[in-house]
Amino acid sequence: MVSKGDESAVAWTTYVVHGVGHPGGHSRIRCNATDVKADTGSFLDRTRPGPAELLCTSLAARLLKNIERYSEMLPFQYETSAVEVEAVRQDNPPRMTRMRYRIDMVIDEPGHRVDLIHRNISRYGTITNTLAASCELTGEMISLRSHGAEQSPDRDQHE
Repeated sequence: MVSKGDESAVAWTTYVVHGVGHPGGHSRIRCNATDVKADTGSFLDRTRPGPAELLCTSLAARLLKNIERYSEMLPFQYETSAVEVEAVRQDNPPRMTRMRYRIDMVIDEPGHRVDLIHRNISRYGTITNTLAASCELTGEMISLRSHGAEQSPDRDQHE
């Protein structure tokens, strides 16, 4: 815990979004210069993302952002990356109990480098660390060679 006098020693980043809701659950959330339409109604709307899908979207965006970040830091080159996120919700009390992701990346790196990339991608990020503290977060990275051959997956449980 940082006491009031020590706040200058800690770097803080603040994120702000603004939301506007209308009857029937038609909402709009402004993030930076983008409006995101969201389902905030009592009944499931399959055309707009609801809060659970937006949480999954946040994790997917973090993973993709880390791929780009670590491609410059480690460095490595990749052709494409794709992420799928699945969340499991319990009803009582309502919360996410488990989130899983799969990263498919077309990359020509040896297995130990793919393992290193995945460890960095999954362990160093605000969203991944926050989610791992509140639910089980697991994932795997499948590396596909440029010519389409799949390498053995790197499976990781975020700890």
